[in-house]
Amino acid sequence: MKKENLDLILKRGVASLINEESLSQKLSSGKQLRIKYGIDPTTKDLHLGYWVILRKLRKMQDLGHKVVLLIGGFTARFGDPTDKIKARTLRDKNEVSDAAKNYLEQVKGILDFDENKLEIRDNSEWYDKMSAEELLKLLSNFSHSQLIERDMFQERLKNKQEIRAHELAYPILQGYDSVEIHSDIAFGGMDQTFNELAGRSLQIKFKQAPQDLVFLKMIPGIDGTNLMSQSADNIVKLKSDSREQFAKIMSIPDSIMPVYFESLTDIAEDEYETKIKSDPRGAKIILAQSIVEEIWGEEKAAEAKIYFESVFSKRELNEAEIAEVEIKTGEYTLKDLLVELKLASSKS
Repeated sequence: MKKENLDLILKRGVASLINEESLSQKLSSGKQLRIKYGIDPTTKDLHLGYWVILRKLRKMQDLGHKVVLLIGGFTARFGDPTDKIKARTLRDKNEVSDAAKNYLEQVKGILDFDENKLEIRDNSEWYDKMSAEELLKLLSNFSHSQLIERDMFQERLKNKQEIRAHELAYPILQGYDSVEIHSDIAFGGMDQTFNELAGRSLQIKFKQAPQDLVFLKMIPGIDGTNLMSQSADNIVKLKSDSREQFAKIMSIPDSIMPVYFESLTDIAEDEYETKIKSDPRGAKIILAQSIVEEIWGEEKAAEAKIYFESVFSKRELNEAEIAEVEIKTGEYTLKDLLVELKLASSKS
C-alpha cells in the first residue's frame, strides 16, 4: 500500500491505534482483511458522527478489504452503558429489528454493498441461541474489578447511582462479537476503547490473533459544545435534504471547522488551515460543499450552495416554496398561533 494511503487511514482523524506496528503489517500484507464495525440500532437517524467512521470503512473497501458491518440486534435491546449516567431502557426485539432495517437503508450509497466487500451480520445470530451455561462461561473470562473500573461506573458509584448487572456484561458481549466474526481490525469512536479491548482479550483466549484497533476522533455537534448526538439535538442527519445539510454545516462555530475538515473531508491540512485564517466564511462554504458533495454528489452540492447563498445571504425567497396555511378568524396569543401553524408541538 502506498504510504499516503496508509497515512490517510491511520493518521487522518485518528485518535489512537492499537497496535500500530501490527496494523501497518496487516495493511501491507496484500491479504483481504476483515474490518469490524459494530453499531447498535438505538436511534432513528444516523448523522455525521457515524459518517466519520463509515467513510473510513469505504476507503478500506476501496483498498480491497471486506467490511463486516455488525448490527447489534441483541445488544441494542439493552444498550451500551458507555457515557451513560443511568441505566438505559430495555427495548423490544421487533423495535430493534425495525431500527436495524432503517440503518441499513441509510448506509446504502456510502458503503459498497458488493458481497466481496461487505458482510452484514447481526449478533442476535449467536446470542439468541446461546445457553445460560455458555453465557456464564463467557462472562467468567472477566473479573468484577476489571468491569467496574470504567469511568462512568466510577462516576455512578461516587454519586450513589445504581449499576445494573446487564450493563457490566455489555463489553464482554461486544468483545465476543469479534471472536464470532474473526475480526482483523475494528474501527470505532474513542468511546468504544474499553469494549473493543475486551474483544482483543477474548480473541486471545479463543486462540485467535487479536484484532488491531483504529479509534477515530468524535466530532462536536453543530452547537460546537457537545459531541454530536441525537439526544443533544445538535446533529446533521446523514440522509437529510442536501440543502438542510449545507445550511446546518454553515451554522457551526468557526472554532470547530478544523476538526470537521480533518474528520469529514480529505482536503489537505495546510490548505484548509490557510483558508480558515484568511477567509473563515469561504472556508466554511468549501467545508459544506465538500461534505454534501461526497454524500449527495456534485450536482446536489452545487444546487445547495446556490440555494444557501440566495436565501441566507441575499435574503431571496422563492414564493412557490413558501407554505400557505389558513387559520380561523379571531384573536390569537403568540403561543396559540405557533401551535396552530405547527411551528411548535405544544403550548408548553
